[in-house]
Amino acid sequence: MKVHVNRIYADASGETHLADDEMALTAGDFAPPADPVLLSAWVAASRYALVAFPQGWLGEWHPAPARQVHFFLTGEGMVEVSDGGQRPYRAGDVWLVEDVAGRGHRTTAYIDSLSVVVRLDA
Repeated sequence: MKVHVNRIYADASGETHLADDEMALTAGDFAPPADPVLLSAWVAASRYALVAFPQGWLGEWHPAPARQVHFFLTGEGMVEVSDGGQRPYRAGDVWLVEDVAGRGHRTTAYIDSLSVVVRLDA
């Protein structure tokens, strides 16, 4: 099984782009002696936070403060990158945000949104 991941990244010139990535899930022991589950590879992370974006919130152009993953629990909005690409976010979406340099991206919350943000190591 594979899980869809929306990715924001910056190229060498600082231009930001959107990409479609996937994380593979394979059978593995997560909590023995419980039965195996489908599990992705482990990724080193340093901390997490819950982030609420109120309806109408606009995060003007900004780079990501660190490599991070957003797991949207609720809400809906739009993300725009500097190459002109736009993509909606919705509850259930996973976003890998890596544009830590350059112009960054702009985010608009159409309705109240809540995400879990996990800061990745390096």
